[in-house]
Amino acid sequence: MQESEVTIRILTVDDADAFRQIRLEALRLEPLAFASTLEDWQVLPEAEWRRRLDVDPIFVAFHSGMPIGIMGLARQRASRMAHRATIIMVYVRKEHRGAGIASRLLRAVAEHAGNAGIKQLELAVSDENLTARRFYVREGFAEIGVVPGGYIFDGREIDEVMMARRT
Repeated sequence: MQESEVTIRILTVDDADAFRQIRLEALRLEPLAFASTLEDWQVLPEAEWRRRLDVDPIFVAFHSGMPIGIMGLARQRASRMAHRATIIMVYVRKEHRGAGIASRLLRAVAEHAGNAGIKQLELAVSDENLTARRFYVREGFAEIGVVPGGYIFDGREIDEVMMARRT
């Protein structure tokens, strides 16, 4: 796959089907990577999928017209915290990993964030997701704290590592 064969764009409310497809796939195939569960999202009505696309920017990588990766940005709403945003819903299909797609998604999100006046990007990642943690460090994120037992998966508490970087 050539890098030029992948396009990344922000979704609109008219892209609800692509959003649903890649988000549910991510939750189904990588359940440990997310605070939400597949069950949380499967029950959402069409109007809610569209509303979520209207609230926060969601970027999707497409290859041959199919969604293969996703990354969202949730801006803090309080006026004194509006310079901060959280990276959410990060996922790239397994067969497309290692091709720089996550980095391209992050660049698109960071550029959008910078243009919107966001000065700090933050995220939370499972302590057990070493691949993701290494990726974020390579991309300039630093660990800023740990929430003990931040995730519960299969009845087991997993620490949540908080990371941040300036835009």
